[in-house]
Amino acid sequence: MRIIFDLRNVGLGNNGGSSTIINSANTLKNLGHDVFIVDSFPNKHTWTKLEAKHILARQDIKQIPDADFIIATGYKSVSPTVKSPPRCGIKMHWIRGWETWQMPENDIVRKVLNAKTIKLVNGIGLQRKLKQYKCKSHIVRPGYDISNYRPLGYRENREEVILGALYNEGRNRGYKRVEWVCETVFKYKSTRKYLKLWLFGTHKRPNRFIMDEYIQKPNLEQKNEFYNNVDIWLAPTMLEGLHMPPAEAMMTECCVLGTDAEMSGMHDYLIHEKTGIVSKNNLNDFMKNTKRLIGDKDLRTRLGKNARKKILSLGDREENMKKFGELLNRIKNENI
Repeated sequence: MRIIFDLRNVGLGNNGGSSTIINSANTLKNLGHDVFIVDSFPNKHTWTKLEAKHILARQDIKQIPDADFIIATGYKSVSPTVKSPPRCGIKMHWIRGWETWQMPENDIVRKVLNAKTIKLVNGIGLQRKLKQYKCKSHIVRPGYDISNYRPLGYRENREEVILGALYNEGRNRGYKRVEWVCETVFKYKSTRKYLKLWLFGTHKRPNRFIMDEYIQKPNLEQKNEFYNNVDIWLAPTMLEGLHMPPAEAMMTECCVLGTDAEMSGMHDYLIHEKTGIVSKNNLNDFMKNTKRLIGDKDLRTRLGKNARKKILSLGDREENMKKFGELLNRIKNENI
């Protein structure tokens, strides 16, 4: 099949959303599909080489190839996708976040959910959100880099307890709830000398955090080492589609603590008392569950082992993109 990912008005940069699109496009290409990225801007993503063809098409619609499907990838690309000529294929939208940072919720319903596209979502949380507005969707998970993350046994014979989290600045800082991590660690670290905090992120090392380790822009090998050193991954985030760092940590058998926030982005894999701990959506309960996990190594170990099994059961990129291809084929046949 010929598939267009529409990134007009969106673009590719060094972020998780762009990484998902590029890895998905590359995998689909390797599976034999003709895949195109249509964009308004040059490709600024440097983490992964893009193997699909990247086409700059700011104004000239003639530059966009014929295809079976054209898929909007961000809210700002929905309008260009909808306006594309029929030769570009069946119009779809792969919704990978509830982008209230782009527009208020009532505008999302009017401009995005009501747009004439077939809706795809990357996880259970977003599917539930769309159902609130009687909007049907198909789940298309991007899959995981299972071969990149594995347990190394670092946690087995160690007295110290290392908390880990993602550090973020800018517009997403409030959504990621970085302050929750800071306040939680501040509460417990002063009375527990064996307790440490490790962070990683794309930004420079922050100055005002009580941290013991920080890695900026880690490569895959560094991230696997990082996750293996962490005993409890703190994930208080509140506005995600399918949150990747906790799942990556879980592949190393790291215990994860999240919340029951509607858009935590972890509903697909974080199951309370089975594959991790899900606190109530408030700081006090998040702190209480952090304390519980700090004091119970056996619980952390059990949950960590179950966590890895859960992520493996959700499949790698190739498996999920094969399922995506099968879904596209069914939709194509229904529309013939």
